Amino acid sequence: MLVSCRRLLTALLQAQKWPFQPSRNMRLVQFQAPHLMGPHLGLESGNGGGVINLNAFDPTLPKTMMEFLEQGEATLSVARRALAAQLPVLPRSEVTFLAPVTRPDKVVCVGMNYVDHCKEQNVPVPKEPIIFSKFASSIVGPYDEVILPPLSQKVDWEVELAVIIGRKGKHIKATDAMAHVAGFTVAHDVSARDWQMGRNGKQWLLGKTFDTFCPLGPALVTKDSIADPHNLKICCRVNGEVVQSSNTNQMVFKTEELIAWVSQFVTLYPGDVILTGTPPGVGVFRKPPVFLKKGDEVQCEIEELGVIINKVV
Repeated sequence: MLVSCRRLLTALLQAQKWPFQPSRNMRLVQFQAPHLMGPHLGLESGNGGGVINLNAFDPTLPKTMMEFLEQGEATLSVARRALAAQLPVLPRSEVTFLAPVTRPDKVVCVGMNYVDHCKEQNVPVPKEPIIFSKFASSIVGPYDEVILPPLSQKVDWEVELAVIIGRKGKHIKATDAMAHVAGFTVAHDVSARDWQMGRNGKQWLLGKTFDTFCPLGPALVTKDSIADPHNLKICCRVNGEVVQSSNTNQMVFKTEELIAWVSQFVTLYPGDVILTGTPPGVGVFRKPPVFLKKGDEVQCEIEELGVIINKVV
């Protein structure tokens, strides 16, 4: 009965038109620059463009994304005004991009959430979301290095769509879930397979949460800037070779269902990150298995959101 209800809900959600019409692309970033003191908030001027300094436009704005999201519509309206104005753009070469969200209350992850990834493992599609987590200390910026831990010999790649929560909530209905979403970004769920699958009682946490194992970025793309987050091309390249290529329409549980499910157990707060699962093509299921090594470069890319590039050291 539970499963049939869930399928009905999914069908209803997918039958509805996506409730947000894309506006001019709002791409919120956290960045640093040599002439500025500490992190600042900005707008990326298009995918791959330079950065507009929001704190220069309005010095009363907070300088961290967490505080920005906590203030809700008041700060978003300022960002919209900045987007509409003709403001100076800092060249991309002059700024350092940070993760769009740092130190969130929680990083929630979803296992086996792509139909084609389940087929790759020859396992049934889950009837309920499989939830685990990463510690927030694993988050790094979109172009930061991924450090191979001496404790692991089997570090793997996973490109994922990440949801960033914009409004606090508990026991959120799926039909209300998008009101709690600030936007989306690209995530790289770096995974130590030896610790995930063979050590620590096969609990996934330690294998997923080494330092630098959660690159995010380049921007928080607001929900009203995306036509449909569940119909985006998603891919991962290692040293230029495509290793994962799919579409977010392969997700078993969409954003609304995941928020409804997770919020039964925990309160979601502004800035919380939900990694929604990875498509097929990960290294561990290749024959023979392939793992990341020093010097590799991993590019995780999602249509409309951008690309993050992480060197393995």
